[in-house]
Amino acid sequence: MLAQTEIYLDAIEHLPSGATLRLRDVSWDEYEELLAQMENKPGYRVSYDRGRLEIMSPRADHEKPKEFILVLARVLAEETDTTLETLGSTTYRRRKKLKGAEPDTSFYVQNAARVIGRRVLDLEVDPPPDVVVEIDTTNESLSKFSIYAALGVPEIWLYDGNKMLFYQLTEQHYTEIPRSRAFPLLAAEAVTKFLERSQTEGQTAALRAFRQWAREQASNIKE
Repeated sequence: MLAQTEIYLDAIEHLPSGATLRLRDVSWDEYEELLAQMENKPGYRVSYDRGRLEIMSPRADHEKPKEFILVLARVLAEETDTTLETLGSTTYRRRKKLKGAEPDTSFYVQNAARVIGRRVLDLEVDPPPDVVVEIDTTNESLSKFSIYAALGVPEIWLYDGNKMLFYQLTEQHYTEIPRSRAFPLLAAEAVTKFLERSQTEGQTAALRAFRQWAREQASNIKE
């Protein structure tokens, strides 16, 4: 193990929940070794941007909305007969770009068929995820937008703790959009509404209501 990596790992061990460790002048090899050493440390989010390394420690308030949003996507895929491949918080990186990031969760929709059966993804040849999801109550994720743009991620879903926002990649920059490109039936305000219902009515009731809503939306399109 590189000596510098040991120093980074020690700093991570003492990182408070929800805090972010920022380091500069980190080499790509150090970044990759750190990722390998952190495979048994789930929950941490590591991003790398041309020597700048950021590690965010796990936050308890990330898990519920992250899992709920992923289930919404699965339900919508079922009701619209859409192929969906989920990859969770996979590390997406490109050495040529010197950039890498881990979303809270991610999935393939338009390019799902291209990654079915792929055990290891290589963004030098494989497509990036069609959607990455960031749960962000502190705006920390905004620094990752330029990384996702360089990786070619076409869509970001960002939940700021109050509302869902959808962003579309346009000429290497993200612009806010009202509806998802991956799921044209889905408006950001609809996700916000069902996230709110999950907090007041519980996830099971909110998911049941969402499935009925998705079924009605799909039926209207068919008609």
